[in-house]
Amino acid sequence: MKAVMSLVGSQGIISATEVVLMAAVFCLVFLFIQSLWQHVPQGLKSPPGPRGIPILGNVLELRKDPHLVLTRLSKKYGDVMEVRIGTRPVLVLSGLDTIRQALVKQGEDFMGRPDLYSFRHVTDGQSLTFSPDSGEVWKARRKLAQNALKTFSIAPSPTSSSTCLLEEHVSKEAEYVITKFLQLMEEEKRFDPFRHLVVSVANIICAMCFGKRYDHNDQELLKIVNESEEFGNVAAAGNPADFIPVLQYLPSRAFTLFKDFNKRMIDFMQKILKEHYETYDKNNIRDITDSLIQQCLDKKEGNATTQIPKEKIINLVNDLFGAGFDSVTTALSWSLMYLVTYPNIQKKIQDELDQHIGRERRPRLSDRGSLPYTEAFILEMFRHSSFLPFTIPHSTTRDTVLNGYYIPKDRCVFINQWQVNHDERLWKDPQTFNPERFLNAEGTEVKKVDGEKVQAFGLGKRKCIGEPIARWQVFLFLTTLLQQLEFSVCNGKKVDMTPLYGLSLKHKRCEHFQVKLRYPMKSMS
Repeated sequence: MKAVMSLVGSQGIISATEVVLMAAVFCLVFLFIQSLWQHVPQGLKSPPGPRGIPILGNVLELRKDPHLVLTRLSKKYGDVMEVRIGTRPVLVLSGLDTIRQALVKQGEDFMGRPDLYSFRHVTDGQSLTFSPDSGEVWKARRKLAQNALKTFSIAPSPTSSSTCLLEEHVSKEAEYVITKFLQLMEEEKRFDPFRHLVVSVANIICAMCFGKRYDHNDQELLKIVNESEEFGNVAAAGNPADFIPVLQYLPSRAFTLFKDFNKRMIDFMQKILKEHYETYDKNNIRDITDSLIQQCLDKKEGNATTQIPKEKIINLVNDLFGAGFDSVTTALSWSLMYLVTYPNIQKKIQDELDQHIGRERRPRLSDRGSLPYTEAFILEMFRHSSFLPFTIPHSTTRDTVLNGYYIPKDRCVFINQWQVNHDERLWKDPQTFNPERFLNAEGTEVKKVDGEKVQAFGLGKRKCIGEPIARWQVFLFLTTLLQQLEFSVCNGKKVDMTPLYGLSLKHKRCEHFQVKLRYPMKSMS
């Protein structure tokens, strides 16, 4: 009270709002001065980077398309550089060799996650993907989640005649989408494929995680899938509210929608988990959720590290659902955009399908090796669109040195995948969409080394848990669609492929798609 009264002047009392603003400014100045002081061991140096402006740092430069801005800056400052978002320093890594050095060879040093404001709202801060935790318990539970995912999606060998659950689920949903697209063509003469792809992809994940398929008009599922973009808008790398604390107290419609989406996801998962516990049978493990419940209830191993507390299962299921949902939907959506933009490429894929699979059966995962052009197209779609421009931010777990630069513990790290995928040191004419770049001279095989250069799911110990499943789904869904349908857009219309920044780069929705059957529909094996 005395402190407030001391602010009385001849013009009257300073308002409480002014006191708060003065305190906020003081704190920001203090943090700014503190951030300028950093002890660097003798013989080492700090990473270079743009100076930025006091208090705000480089945040104004990064407001629009930060992946492009940081790529331009990397040409000046190098593959290891530092920017400031607010007063917080952020390490930005570019260049394939540098990223591999950090995430693979020095993986333990860079496997942390920063404690960001937005991350705390994802499954109450307990997400495997977003949690700052990276200790032994985290590693063990991540492995359990991976094993559960593999159990219900593992691909059969090329010589096997049996199908896996993933193939069955994808085939069912792809056939549904084909029928739906043809129905829309008959009724409306055009359609937006994304609206239906997003529900079908969600259904595939639901079938694997929960053992059930939802009707495409199920309002609860529709509410989640239609609002999933609200998650990506806030969780994208460089969200100012994660780095400038004062913004967390200002009204934000985007963040309100983000929190609402996360709450809706948890409520959705809790309902399903409750049903699973009520019907659980250890002799009939139906899906991934049952598999995780089994791990929770199994006390035989006697290893607390490998057991999952009941309340943690929902976090693992949520991570697995997220790992295979947005990336697959976005990949398929971009694929269709490229196919109608380059109809000659679409025809090459269909000719390859006709030659190696024919029209008497559906494509299978075991066909991947015999469809090199199709595989090359998918790789080029991942590379050219780079719809995952950054990995989820990393953090250093201890003081370390990278490329001769000193990096302190708890430094937030951005991995610029877009830069790698458009790096002229790696790719000839990187702005050109060209699947042939991944094929050998005869066009009969995919060049594995070049394929491994494409960055989409991260590297090392924090690599996306759902990468294999996502790649398999994209292949199966795309080949099943193209085996039966030919895609185009209405006469006089063009698709707009300008990317919209977020956790994943989306394109503008297009309602002018058309399809036609390549041959009469019939029952397929």
